Amino acid sequence: MSKALGLARVSSSINPKNIVNNRAPLARANVPNAAVDNANAAPARAPSGSSEQATESPRLSSANIAWTMMSLCLSVLLSALDLTIVTPAIPAIVGSFQSAAGYTWVGGAYTLAYAAVTPVWGSVSDIWGRKPIMLIAVAIFLVGSLVCALAPKMNALIVGRAIQGLGGSGMGIMVNIVVSDMFSLRDRGLYLAITSLVWAVGSAIGPVLGGVFTEKLRSWRWCFWINLPVGAVSFLVLLFFKRVQSPRTPIAAGLKVIDWTGSVLIVGGALMVLLALEFGDVVYSWSSATVICLLIFGTAVMALFVVNEWKIAKNPIIPLWLFASPSKVAPYVVFACNSYVFIGQAYYLPLYAQSALAATALMSGLYLLPLIVSCALAAAAAGIFMQRTGKYLPVMYIAQGFLVLGSGLLISLKFESNITKLVIFQILVGIGVGMNIEAPILAAQAAAGVRDTAAVTATMGFVRSLSTAISVVVGGVVFQNEMNAKNGELASRLGSDSSLANIFNGDNAASSVEKISTVGLNVDQQVLVRKTYFEALRMVWVMYVAFAGLATILNLFVRARKLRSENEGAVLGVDRSRQEDSRTNGVTEMELNDQHD
Repeated sequence: MSKALGLARVSSSINPKNIVNNRAPLARANVPNAAVDNANAAPARAPSGSSEQATESPRLSSANIAWTMMSLCLSVLLSALDLTIVTPAIPAIVGSFQSAAGYTWVGGAYTLAYAAVTPVWGSVSDIWGRKPIMLIAVAIFLVGSLVCALAPKMNALIVGRAIQGLGGSGMGIMVNIVVSDMFSLRDRGLYLAITSLVWAVGSAIGPVLGGVFTEKLRSWRWCFWINLPVGAVSFLVLLFFKRVQSPRTPIAAGLKVIDWTGSVLIVGGALMVLLALEFGDVVYSWSSATVICLLIFGTAVMALFVVNEWKIAKNPIIPLWLFASPSKVAPYVVFACNSYVFIGQAYYLPLYAQSALAATALMSGLYLLPLIVSCALAAAAAGIFMQRTGKYLPVMYIAQGFLVLGSGLLISLKFESNITKLVIFQILVGIGVGMNIEAPILAAQAAAGVRDTAAVTATMGFVRSLSTAISVVVGGVVFQNEMNAKNGELASRLGSDSSLANIFNGDNAASSVEKISTVGLNVDQQVLVRKTYFEALRMVWVMYVAFAGLATILNLFVRARKLRSENEGAVLGVDRSRQEDSRTNGVTEMELNDQHD
């Protein structure tokens, strides 16, 4: 079972010793939108009597914003789409190459590369600027797509998928960073909601498109060919319409300030942990030495990464001062729990549709539409509300209420329930997910400084990648354990065909759904098997309700901070610390927020 993941990552070049607590706050330039990717931008005039200077960002035209957002949305769509589009095509791919390795690696190569390098993209964009790094990410993704589309062997396809994952990760995280640069805290919620909505839609429709290409066009290669024209449009629009200055950092100078130790540790540690999750109960058992060693050593390497960021790194990938208090940690944990619940339900609802409702693979994807549509509308509504009021905490509280309610009602479904209830309950979940797509990110960004915008955004993406991977694995373990526990009862109820129960036992259950109607069971026996799936999945819903409830409790620790209407230019280049000190006189935005609270 290939694990679905999702995005993003980091950086900052200040040292905690440089944080000054007793200086007067700097007067900020009033800039409605658009950020400057220019480390040497001309300073705006400071208020009379003040020696400090602020960098003012030029206003983008409406047309430029529209073209840029179109390019960003296309990029994030492709990034999300390729997380799931190959899922229904994997059997055809494996059959085409006669290689069983495809079941694990066609999906796993993408998700592993995607998640592991997420923390690095934000850091390098702080050094060389947003636009060049974004273009590089799109180019890498297109190269990977071409390799996959032309792959003559399974090994070539797996390499192409890994290359896609590297580029897709950069596309996914850089979109949110660019949007955060373009708009003020108060305005960006709406635009981040749009891009997050596109990501959710792309993840959800991926299996549907993959099924269409495989079943209707009879060629899995279209899953990769489709990326080339769409990606090319995104690249060209970004190249010509995203008009920003860059710090023009020399390559050699930039390479010197990268946190190489931290980069190696975070990528290596994440890869080991994710490989363990990918292998568990698929390639090796959870009790195997391979999986246990990967988990132990991966965790140890991640611990070394934390020590490096805390004590050694001068330009840390994930600055630990982002987690300086419970109120600053809370948005990340709430975001992780919500991502955990959303991806889990999006992953297992199609299994529910195929097993309990006897839906086809294509129809099971369509059953997700209520969740996706309601998520889209709720995200837009929440973005508008936060833009107009400057408040995110009420959105988070209301969202958690809907998420707990909708997730809880899924438990109450009866086997004979009509589709109407399933649709309504999905809508409630979708409202809860959609309203809380961007509010935690804004809460974390409001608690940090402009220098740490990329760090916050990328860290949130990395948190989402890990939580979604864990969600699919834990959900699978709960489901398999329930199917194992019910196998004896199922065998006895099937009577003379009791040996058939082993087909639907534990590890085999998820991959044997189609066999319910093809192994010779009569109608009554098929109903017995489908009820067993239904009851096992109910325990999965219980687990996700628990995490939705945990997020609701953790919401109480999130602090209300002001979403500023002024937008500051991004502080980029190899000399970011000195630039920021000249702009803020040593005062960070989280200190300014604390003074306003």
